[in-house]
Amino acid sequence: MKAKQFDARFEKGENITRFLDRSRAKRPEREQKRVNVDFPIWMIHSLDKEARRLGVTRQSVIKLWLAEKLKEARA
Repeated sequence: MKAKQFDARFEKGENITRFLDRSRAKRPEREQKRVNVDFPIWMIHSLDKEARRLGVTRQSVIKLWLAEKLKEARA
């Protein structure tokens, strides 16, 4: 299918998902990369306490707080 045909179907509100190859789909700037960070024990305890309070994982707390701080820094 040509791009113009695809666009036309999309613009009409037609369900175009059957034409997409989602196995190769990527989210720009959203790829994951593992990093290792060493934290002092007191910080780990504080992160775990906050994670329990929020009902999420330690990793989620770290990601959320870093994202908030980075967003502030851009503003």
